[in-house]
Amino acid sequence: MHNYTREDILRLVEEEDVAFIRLQFTDIFGTMKNMAVTVSQLEKALDNRCMFDVSSLDGLSGEEDSDMYLYPDLSTFEIFPWRPQQGKVARLICDVYRTDGTPYEVDPRYVLKKAIAHAAELGYTLNAGPECEFFLFHTDDDGLPTTLTHERGGYFDVGPVDFGENARRDMVLTLEDMGFEITSSHHEIAPAQHEIDFRYDEALVTADNLMTFKMVVKTIAKRHGLHATFMPKPKIETYGSGMHINLSLNRDGVNAFQSETDPNGLSREGYYFIGGLMKHMKAVTCITNPTVNSYKRFVPGYEAPVYMGWSSKTRGPLIRVPSGRGENTRIELRSPDATANPYLALAVLLMAGLDGIENQIMPPECIDENIQKMSPERRAELGVQELPRSLKDAVAELEKDDLIRNVMGEKLAQKIIKAQKKEYKAYCMQVTDWEIENYLYKM
Repeated sequence: MHNYTREDILRLVEEEDVAFIRLQFTDIFGTMKNMAVTVSQLEKALDNRCMFDVSSLDGLSGEEDSDMYLYPDLSTFEIFPWRPQQGKVARLICDVYRTDGTPYEVDPRYVLKKAIAHAAELGYTLNAGPECEFFLFHTDDDGLPTTLTHERGGYFDVGPVDFGENARRDMVLTLEDMGFEITSSHHEIAPAQHEIDFRYDEALVTADNLMTFKMVVKTIAKRHGLHATFMPKPKIETYGSGMHINLSLNRDGVNAFQSETDPNGLSREGYYFIGGLMKHMKAVTCITNPTVNSYKRFVPGYEAPVYMGWSSKTRGPLIRVPSGRGENTRIELRSPDATANPYLALAVLLMAGLDGIENQIMPPECIDENIQKMSPERRAELGVQELPRSLKDAVAELEKDDLIRNVMGEKLAQKIIKAQKKEYKAYCMQVTDWEIENYLYKM
């Protein structure tokens, strides 16, 4: 994150021979959109005078006031390292505003900013660090994505077994050129599956970084003749891709979750934050796992959490307290995937956790054994609940949770609920290859 002034950006554009500037924003489904302007229009863009029509965007048709303005956040100015050296391309991430100069309440970035402001009133800053998994697949002769891979690489394998090593290295170097601090990158469990982790940061910076990260990974993969997908479960009978999110709160520059005396290393606020997450997790899942495919990942035996529990000792629960203590104390939520809109996901997670703190909600007892391998009777004895097992179930939970809907605002919440019900209905009407294979010859 840079503290650029308007003059800094005008100077950098001239010095670096930038020809195009992409004004980027994120729609309600977490898809990056942009409008490109030439340098001749840069001053107009910096004056917040670039207008666009939101009514053609998915989920936003029927808006009564469809004309909106893009307000660039100067701290997000970056030059793309992979573009030509003459006539470079840069970007600015923007907030969306109405014509009367008020923030557009359906803009996901605005939703996160509101949550951050509420946390600041209580004296807290949220730090978040995502762990993004993705697959690298071959493309066909037309350059279209497939689910094919020739490699058989597994967890932490290296080349030549790991065919994606060169592409992943280029991704890391490109991200570093753009100011990312990459903490690790490696081959994941499934063939063609990879993970690149970058350093945690404050919530808004992390959400912006996630959008940039996905764009870079897809762009560099394409330059290697590959397709990068963040789809949670692109292949059956193998591991899916998740996006574990590490969370901690800072108060007065100190990690508010740390405790030197607690056996789990957690402060009261740390416990209350987990309590708030557990209370609202079923509704939150609709935001952190927003596609039909997300729920194909929640299958026992493939590492993704299915049941709601927390632990500081086992590796497979919904919420894990990693071994780092002191300033490194954090909680790791293991259910989200990268199809989530990062602005909305971090907003609802923050507000759910703060609800726990404000109302002193203690979580259930920690469970330091493998919940996935327990008998149903043992889970019932411990009062273990399941995460929603389908998008339909998750939408129903969101409809019941006033706090999570209020975080997004009723207007945006209703747009998401309507879109997800429509997606689930369309999915239910599909006839799959599995059904043809199992029923056509028998029936």
